[in-house]
Amino acid sequence: MATGRTGRIAAAGVAVAGLVGLGLLAAPAGAGAAPELPPVSPEDLVSSVLTADPGAFGGTVELDNALGLPALPGMPQASDGTSTARVWTDGDRRGRVQLPTSNGERTLVSDGQTFWAWDSESRTVTRVPEGEHPQGGPGGPDAANADPAAAATQLLAALRPTSEISVDGTAEVAGRPAYELVLAPAASERTLLREVRVAVDAEHRMPLQLTVLATGSSDPALQLGFTDISFGAQDESLFSFTPPPGATVEDGQAPEGRPGGAPFQGTEPTVVGDGWDTVVVATAPADAAAPGTGELDGDEPSLAQLGTPVSGPWGSGRMISTAVATAIVTDDGRIAAGACRSRS
Repeated sequence: MATGRTGRIAAAGVAVAGLVGLGLLAAPAGAGAAPELPPVSPEDLVSSVLTADPGAFGGTVELDNALGLPALPGMPQASDGTSTARVWTDGDRRGRVQLPTSNGERTLVSDGQTFWAWDSESRTVTRVPEGEHPQGGPGGPDAANADPAAAATQLLAALRPTSEISVDGTAEVAGRPAYELVLAPAASERTLLREVRVAVDAEHRMPLQLTVLATGSSDPALQLGFTDISFGAQDESLFSFTPPPGATVEDGQAPEGRPGGAPFQGTEPTVVGDGWDTVVVATAPADAAAPGTGELDGDEPSLAQLGTPVSGPWGSGRMISTAVATAIVTDDGRIAAGACRSRS
């Protein structure tokens, strides 16, 4: 992992964040008595989050998805449901993620020299030299999107210039006192989202949980946060990995911006616009975008079978809409997705 706050890690498998154009999606603070904390201004709280370095920690992360999307090719956690992961970091270059799957477990480990990705179902290990892995960290940006701390830090930096920011009291989250930071889109932004809430640890100034709320709904569209967390040195054995007996070991090289051992087969996304109006544009893998039988990866439909038909000067394709995002998949395999409202 990279040093400091950019070195935080978490479970892979939340690629839906990129699909909806936020790059970051989030969860509500947990229930509990509101602790008494010293007052803090919104700007001071944001600044402290962006410069925080909480060091080593370990915890359980829970994702509760209510986006309303069906299962997407290569994105099993895009569909509604709850999933969990365990994450650990030594606060420097080493980290570990354990992500349960339907038939086993996926484990990502960075030991400071090599990134390891273990899939228990296929009994395959992919190893990537640390210097060749994006940002030197296990899971790369996709993994970081599942870590409430890393996700919220990136979110604050991206949305800060186009948001109205406030502190809405305090809460107890994962057993720790936290401030409730709220980002609402400025009047000039045309977004489907009402606000994003970030629960910030009062001592370490590390984001613990996030909430994304759509306009017109009181229920979170997607929830991501720690359910338990411990700060301080973690068990050293967590940051080493030995391939299990009988495992197939493959050498991999991660393209820029993709996690080791899981290269994206289409083009890398480009970002159009900024703030709440951001749109992500990419080209989908050929087998996901092309019309198919609906049997891709067993039960997952192809992208071409989702949504409703649409057309325009850009061509024709299908539109997939939820309360928080709209995505258009063109017939030639392009994808444009974002949380912005139509300007028509």
